[in-house]
Amino acid sequence: MSDWTAGYVAELDYTHDFFQEMTPARMGFSALSRGHRHGMAGKGLTYCELGCGQGFTANLLAAANPHIDFHAMDFIPAHIAGANRLAGDADLDNVTFYERSFEDFDQAPGLPQGFDIIALHGVYSWVSRENQQRIADFISRRLKPGGLVYISYNTQPGWAASMPLRRILTDRAALGTGPLEQRIEDALEFVESLKRAGAGYFASNPAQLTRLSEMKSMSRHYLAHEFFNKDWTPFHFADVAADLSEAKLTFLGATNPLDHVDDVCLTGAQIALVQAESDPVRREGLRDILLNEQFRADLFVRGRLPYTQRGAVAAWFETPFALARHYGTGPLKLSWRQGEIPLEAHQYEPVLTLLAAGPATVRSMLEQGAFGAMEWQEITRVLTLLTGAGHIAPCLPLEGLADRVATCRAFNLAVCKTSEECERLAFLASPLTGGGVAVDRMEQLFLLARSEGRAGPNGWAEFAWQILEPQGQRLEQDGRVLTLPEENLAVLKARAHAFAARRLAILDGLGISLLDDAPSVPGAQQAGAAA
Repeated sequence: MSDWTAGYVAELDYTHDFFQEMTPARMGFSALSRGHRHGMAGKGLTYCELGCGQGFTANLLAAANPHIDFHAMDFIPAHIAGANRLAGDADLDNVTFYERSFEDFDQAPGLPQGFDIIALHGVYSWVSRENQQRIADFISRRLKPGGLVYISYNTQPGWAASMPLRRILTDRAALGTGPLEQRIEDALEFVESLKRAGAGYFASNPAQLTRLSEMKSMSRHYLAHEFFNKDWTPFHFADVAADLSEAKLTFLGATNPLDHVDDVCLTGAQIALVQAESDPVRREGLRDILLNEQFRADLFVRGRLPYTQRGAVAAWFETPFALARHYGTGPLKLSWRQGEIPLEAHQYEPVLTLLAAGPATVRSMLEQGAFGAMEWQEITRVLTLLTGAGHIAPCLPLEGLADRVATCRAFNLAVCKTSEECERLAFLASPLTGGGVAVDRMEQLFLLARSEGRAGPNGWAEFAWQILEPQGQRLEQDGRVLTLPEENLAVLKARAHAFAARRLAILDGLGISLLDDAPSVPGAQQAGAAA
């Protein structure tokens, strides 16, 4: 009998994560930032995720974007079964999951002939060369002209020094016959013995000691899929670009907007080296060398349509933003590859203060004086940096908001209901941004309590404790497990009051609410009117 896994880890399920870079509105902003006329705000869009894992990202995006038709595949039956169950619990009718391999997915019944977006996160480096070619062929056949491809992968040179470490771990795990989780533990302990024995590899590569320490603290489910597959390829950028060029794709840019601003990524001398290279593929390769890059998340496009200068300004004007993180007073510190990013309070404070009242387009922010006397280039730079750092988020148009609120509420309720049993799902859907927001188990329980009419933070905390106590769950404080009920309840009340004071307003402002009679998103009319 052939091995249906083809060397890929199937013994341990993948994690239930959400990847913000796969959000259509976020992709659209990254494309705009790179001067490309995208169609992410259009109607009748189709989205395909290759290798969807547990399908959580696809389900969340389907809830937050009911106007888009989602299709997602994975070859592990348990992943697809779980994804279908969540889609059913959330009453989603715009997402279809397929238990298929890359070899036969193209023949799946009901698959659209063309897609506006094809996305694959954490897939390309972890499958065989044969499957990489199948992925490229699928993109070639199914991506529409003007369509976007999101692809993430491990890269050289950042992984070069770690390849021997990964090899010894996988070789050691392959020697065992027990459960994979235990074989991973045994492999990590064996590498620890090499370290204790004074292995020259660690002496010459001290950064790998940090890598080993990080791996020991990671989820074993994540480690299994990240490091213990048969196939594991850190790519040079040029090789991925060459694969996708066969599908008529060209590189558009990194999905993280911070990487669009050279002076926060590179030194002056490095910028000069990169700018002296005229070939865009070799230019990206140089950046990877200068940054010792180990992971890339990129956008490629099938047929680039550059904006005129006037058209780009108009597109920025119509882009709405929402506040994505609590902002009080005091200096705001952003940091990236070159350390702290210099921003003056007059550049960001009026923007964040204005957005605290509700979402707004760039045009309306200009009309309300949020940018003061800043030049246009300064304005787009500040917005790009604030977006990349997660303080603000690009939004969908106001049209269709009511439908998105309803589908997000159903999805978020389904997710929060799981928090009564476990902390597996840690993101909720925003009808404003069309993406996800990290919301931990306690915060989900507080939202549930609020939706069930529990009065105030103290009532929310008591609701959470009524769920946690019978499960034997106890909180920690200052490194100590709290054993007394009154201690646990006191900590829960403190957390609930902090949640009410800081976090709840952000979630409400992003349209994340379980209340049936929740008010309209604050300021949404302002954002829409300006659009």
